[in-house]
Amino acid sequence: MSEQIYIGVDLGGTNIKVGICDVEGKLLHTYEGPTGNENGADFVLDRIAEYVRALVRESAIEWEQVAGIGAGIAGFLDIPEGVIKLSPNLGWRNVPVKKILEEKLGKQVVIDNDANVAALGEAWSGAGAGIPNIVCYTLGTGVGGGIIVGGRLYQGYNGMAGELGHMTVVPDLEAIACGCGRMGCLETVSSATGIIRMANDAVERGDATVLASVEKMTAKDVFDAAKADDEVALRIIQRAAFYLGKSMSLVSVVINPQRFIIGGGVSRAGDILFDMIRENFSKLAPERAQEGVDIVPATLGNDAGVVGAAGLILRG
Repeated sequence: MSEQIYIGVDLGGTNIKVGICDVEGKLLHTYEGPTGNENGADFVLDRIAEYVRALVRESAIEWEQVAGIGAGIAGFLDIPEGVIKLSPNLGWRNVPVKKILEEKLGKQVVIDNDANVAALGEAWSGAGAGIPNIVCYTLGTGVGGGIIVGGRLYQGYNGMAGELGHMTVVPDLEAIACGCGRMGCLETVSSATGIIRMANDAVERGDATVLASVEKMTAKDVFDAAKADDEVALRIIQRAAFYLGKSMSLVSVVINPQRFIIGGGVSRAGDILFDMIRENFSKLAPERAQEGVDIVPATLGNDAGVVGAAGLILRG
């Protein structure tokens, strides 16, 4: 029999991306199309099955080579049962994705949240390849995370392991409410949303900054201003980086990873962000916990989700 291959599904609110990976995590072929979520969950699951079959038809792969299908989905999941308990992005509740897709495709299906599968992708064939213990941060609208221990995805007791954005790191007097309902979460200061909020607050206070002339603020605007030595923007980025470094120092004495990998849109800020994070981590983590540890950018970009989803079958 020919070599087995693994299919990953990256289910987004706007688009669905599916891909084929080999046993080494190399992405061989992809297929992408609209989600059509306005038509409901049944329609979307039909579409996933359609895209998976189209992917295989377009490739040189035989259907019999497909070992299984993994899917990365944003939301709160019952991973063993393969049920989406709640996906705010999709507006789904209690959808038995695993059962439905297995019936449609006749293959094993495994699901996990999008941040976990991105971490698994980086561990399999990205910035964490060959390193058994890593922790990944995804800095975007929120802060996601994933933990790889001994080369395998660590999900914890009920799938909540790796929710790094909801570590309480901001002191009470500085804390604001997070979308999760708690106060002082990392996500409130180190996500794109948190950076934009801090910038808008500074403008509203009348702080002297070039950001006052920016309409529809983005995190990139804040980073660009910081790179141009705008003091207010620098202060905002330093605050975001401080709490990222602080969170990593806490993670380092629990997980003791060899590498922290940072992905997501905010990570594209480059050295200005990474240098600050490294500096804070080195100040806050115990010396032994930071020995031999590095902090690096993710390398798979938009392919991390589909590669990691495929890896759920082999490495999850």
